[in-house]
Amino acid sequence: MNNTLKTALLLGTLSGLLLVAGQAIGGQQGLVVAFGFAAVMNVASYWFSDRIVLRMYRAREVGPEHALARLVQRLAQRARLPMPKVYVIPTDAPNAFATGRDPEHAAVAATEGIMRLLSEPELEGVMASGDNSRRRKDDRGRPRGDGGFNVRRPSFTSPARTP
Repeated sequence: MNNTLKTALLLGTLSGLLLVAGQAIGGQQGLVVAFGFAAVMNVASYWFSDRIVLRMYRAREVGPEHALARLVQRLAQRARLPMPKVYVIPTDAPNAFATGRDPEHAAVAATEGIMRLLSEPELEGVMASGDNSRRRKDDRGRPRGDGGFNVRRPSFTSPARTP
């Protein structure tokens, strides 16, 4: 199923539930109020979800001199995508995500924790996953601060052998 259709079905279902609740609570007037609320909610989630989630995580935009921005620039050029805005989130939890309504209005973010934990090639793989999401428009109209590319680095240790 197409990602645009999935998003439309999700927002339509949530709006329908909101309308049913409005009707049950307030009758005809509740239905009208719920319709207005659903319309505002859907427009806001489409146009502002990226800003909302970035602000929620206290992300700060970094300039082109930052190592993460240079890495994302290389990936965007390789994928033939517009350069997204690049943000760093001040937390130790390893996480990265892409958000935005389309590739022209995209943003990618990574935590300080993931940048310390992963080597540059590993981080490049994580961020390339974000480019793939932007290309497929997986992240359109929904915030992706939920652990979009939440990465746990495996620890490869051999078990102790006993004779």
